[in-house]
Amino acid sequence: MSEYALTRARVEEYFDRTATKAWERLTTDAKVSRIRQTVRKGRDQMRELMISRLPQDLRGARILDAGCGTGAMSTELAMRGATVTAVDISPRLVQIAQDRLAPALQPQVRFLAGDMTDEALGSFDYVLAMDSLIYYTAPDIGRVLSRLSERTQNTIVFTVAPRTPFLMTFWMMGKLFPRSDRSPVMIPHSLPLLKTHLGAGLDRVGRINSGFYISDCLELRT
Repeated sequence: MSEYALTRARVEEYFDRTATKAWERLTTDAKVSRIRQTVRKGRDQMRELMISRLPQDLRGARILDAGCGTGAMSTELAMRGATVTAVDISPRLVQIAQDRLAPALQPQVRFLAGDMTDEALGSFDYVLAMDSLIYYTAPDIGRVLSRLSERTQNTIVFTVAPRTPFLMTFWMMGKLFPRSDRSPVMIPHSLPLLKTHLGAGLDRVGRINSGFYISDCLELRT
């Protein structure tokens, strides 16, 4: 099995069985710990930043929400008129997303459990992948986005964990534990390294730094 497939299986196991309840609570207004509050705030800010890269009027636009989680991104895109395909490797998170979507928006969003690179999903004007590539190596990110770019008309907006001292410390600590005994660990990346796999069409949009949520927003022109 390839490294990508192994990581994908580990992420699916984590979100579909281990962290579903915590993730469901994090993505609501329910009270959470101070640490998780910083993550919630950071994710809200990142989602806003990513959507800002798209036109304000999305009527007629086909968008792939790659790694839709509990559906916050898909909901906002649909509210702006987009036709959304929302895919996630966790069937349980997809079900939560479906249950949360307002009935008036349901005709605009197609929810699926599966791999974001599946060609059967179709072609798109834009792809958004928020925190769905953070556990993968640079070569695997390059392969995933190369496959997606073949079916994307405009841009792919995605996030990675940056190579900050704080995140590098957590990454090195995570490597001390056997893979079978730990949840998936984010892999920090630098923009120059990612460009070696994705080319000159890759640019950094901005960084969100909110306590325990530190993430770079990148954009790939297809």
